[in-house]
Amino acid sequence: MLPTPSTAHVDPNRIYEPAEDSYLLLDTLSTASEIQYLTERFKPEQTSTSPVPLVLEVGTGSGVIIAFISANAQKLFGTADVLSLGIDINEYACHATEETVRRAYEDVQGHGINIGALQADLTSAIKSAVVDMLVFNPPYVPTSEVPEAPSLGHKNDFTSTAKHEKFDEDSHLLSLSYAGGTDGMEVTDRLLHQLPQLLSERGVAYVLLCQQNKPNEVVKRIQAWGPHWAVMTVGRSGKAAGWEKLQVIRIWRIKDAKTSKQSGTINSL
Repeated sequence: MLPTPSTAHVDPNRIYEPAEDSYLLLDTLSTASEIQYLTERFKPEQTSTSPVPLVLEVGTGSGVIIAFISANAQKLFGTADVLSLGIDINEYACHATEETVRRAYEDVQGHGINIGALQADLTSAIKSAVVDMLVFNPPYVPTSEVPEAPSLGHKNDFTSTAKHEKFDEDSHLLSLSYAGGTDGMEVTDRLLHQLPQLLSERGVAYVLLCQQNKPNEVVKRIQAWGPHWAVMTVGRSGKAAGWEKLQVIRIWRIKDAKTSKQSGTINSL
């Protein structure tokens, strides 16, 4: 079993802590089948562009997932030549992510190269067709609305802020990590819409869903992208998370659609 990065330094009042959904993603990525998949997919000879894969986590929170991937790059990809980048709308989460990665690298051999964490709205700061692997643990809880995002680049300073105002600010930052709007899918739908332009020719995405996100409908929409896309379930939590009943889907770009369909890789949840 691969070690889980420490997040003891993370402030739970304003940053989403690792929970069942985080650990499901870690467990899924470290299964023998997914390690084999990633190792084969990112062999240098499999691409006409850069042989070094770029891994992007959107919505890093504590940073436990991107730190896990980067610290264990050699074991997950068969090479330490892996670049990783995190993005979060929460400035504090960006700082926490960089510290989580730094700690995860201590006394570890075969880790990749992390190039930091950006404060941004989903993938708005990323060029098209450059992401080889994307991981997204979205705000998936159904809510009446999606919280308003903070101003990008705004430096928060609570040294002279009243306690109740600080509490409201912290609560708002936390709500960004779980409040998903209608069916819990408003933020996830925005990200899915961006995937075809974002992923490279060998691109793959791991996205977490809960039962109330109507995952069967999500899969049908992805299948409607056309024959050069595939989707399948690669991780499940059963009922360990109560009503959430989490699952991880893998979405990837394929070159030979006929071969993929014959091998049964386009599956519903």
